[in-house]
Amino acid sequence: MRVSDSVLLADRIAIIIRWLSLLGLMTIASRGGIVDPTLSTMFMIAGVWNTLLSLLTLFKRRLPLHRFITVGADLVIAAFLFLFSGNLEGPLLLAGVMPLSSAALYFELYGGLIQSALTILLFAFISFTGSDTASITSRIWIVGAIFLVAGAVIGFIARQFNYAIRHRRMLEYTKDQESRRKERERVRALYNITSTLNATLNYQRVLDLALDLSSNALADPNDIATLLVSAFYLYETDRLYVGSARRFTPADLRVSLQGTTGLIGEAINVGEARYAQDPSNDPELGRIIALRACNSYYCYPLRTGLDVFGVMVFGHPDPEYFSDTRREILSIIGRQAQVALQNASLYHELEEEKRRIIDMQGEEQKKLARDLHDGPTQSIAAIAMRVNFARRLMERDPKSAGDELYKIEDLARRTTKEIRHMLFTLRPLVLESSGLIVALESMAEKMNETYNQNVIIEADQAAVDQLEMGKQGVIFYIAEEAVNNARKHAEAEHIWVRVKTIADDIVILEIQDDGVGFNVGAVDAGYENRGSLGMVNMRERSELVSGILKLESAEGKGTRIRLWIPLTDDAVERIRHGVG
Repeated sequence: MRVSDSVLLADRIAIIIRWLSLLGLMTIASRGGIVDPTLSTMFMIAGVWNTLLSLLTLFKRRLPLHRFITVGADLVIAAFLFLFSGNLEGPLLLAGVMPLSSAALYFELYGGLIQSALTILLFAFISFTGSDTASITSRIWIVGAIFLVAGAVIGFIARQFNYAIRHRRMLEYTKDQESRRKERERVRALYNITSTLNATLNYQRVLDLALDLSSNALADPNDIATLLVSAFYLYETDRLYVGSARRFTPADLRVSLQGTTGLIGEAINVGEARYAQDPSNDPELGRIIALRACNSYYCYPLRTGLDVFGVMVFGHPDPEYFSDTRREILSIIGRQAQVALQNASLYHELEEEKRRIIDMQGEEQKKLARDLHDGPTQSIAAIAMRVNFARRLMERDPKSAGDELYKIEDLARRTTKEIRHMLFTLRPLVLESSGLIVALESMAEKMNETYNQNVIIEADQAAVDQLEMGKQGVIFYIAEEAVNNARKHAEAEHIWVRVKTIADDIVILEIQDDGVGFNVGAVDAGYENRGSLGMVNMRERSELVSGILKLESAEGKGTRIRLWIPLTDDAVERIRHGVG
């Protein structure tokens, strides 16, 4: 059976003592001139037996009742050696030390004493059967006393030795238990850190929590992290600004860093945490007053892919404070803080998107109210006035009253078309049922019928087929907004709406007119003070499809609006870095 290392140590010592005893006895027998084949055979049997025990120890195994069997075997070997060497008068009397040594080693003091007594009795029995009792009695007491003293001494030494081993094992066990306890506490603390950081979607709350949790996670009985200096730096317009800090002075909170040199620059460039002792000459961290008293720094970059959006900086007066364990804890907190910041950022973007959608809906309602007020409402008021006028004419001039009724009918028809066109742009059901091209053609047809505006649709079906229905809806509303603006302000004879593919993963929407045009810079400068927010709506809608909207116009040269619509993530990156 397999055994522990501490038990095997006792077996190895017993084997070593046995080998030394056998070698010593063989040397004594040789010098004493004892030449006996039986004795040589016993030495060989003892050697084979000890070799087998050595092999068992080598493979970390033991016999059943190993201690009793080995002690008994040693006693048998000692008895035969004693028997064939001339009993008490022979030179191999010391063979009795071998079993009592094994017994003392395995069973300590009492084992040594008991085995000494057994050895004395066995040797005495052997001696009495082959010699004169009177001559042996006096000598057996002396031998017995020597054996008892040897057993007591060896047993006492074995007791102290085993006590030292047990004490060491207890210390190792206690240390192992303490290490396990600390590891469990560390895992629990890191789990709590993860849960706490991921439980909030507030950007500033994440920054504050990350620094507070770092101090708590690094604290120990001798250091409550009161001397730890920490800060969160975030990028803003290509510079690092303090997002949150602990033990920074008011002046330190106002300091911005470039993040290109020193420990911070190295961490950001490499994309990995960096640690330094006594960085007194650091060109950037040296500007922070709170860090000047620190003799060790640790810097962890907040990086996702190729994008670096900040860095965590820690400092402490102790040069050896940031051990491997502490650096690992800070790295875990940094990674969790990075995930939490991304979640908070996504949540903030969703909230902003929701706000933009609500604002767009509000603007659409205002636009509809203005259009109704400027169009159908005025027409209906005019119809009511003309009907009243026609009613009075019928009494004086029936023929003129008839002509007036024809005009009223024509006005009512045009008003009906205008309302239908508004309803169409408000909810183009044909877009959902027949797709973008049919919806654009229907819009062009209604523009011609209602306002006598010539709108030309040039759409590539293959390009439209690559667009999902949500993107088709956004494109339709942008096109309708641009066409309506051109109809109202451009005085254009023709308006072109084009949808085509300019790359395998990019579709472009283009609205162009041959109207009067305008000065783009002058209009943009005062756009927020104007009542209409048409261009703002188009730009916000273009963000819904990750697109880029570009306006080109000049006085007397018409206007062209282009929207690049990416179909893949790679296309998004390409159009962000340049459109043309």
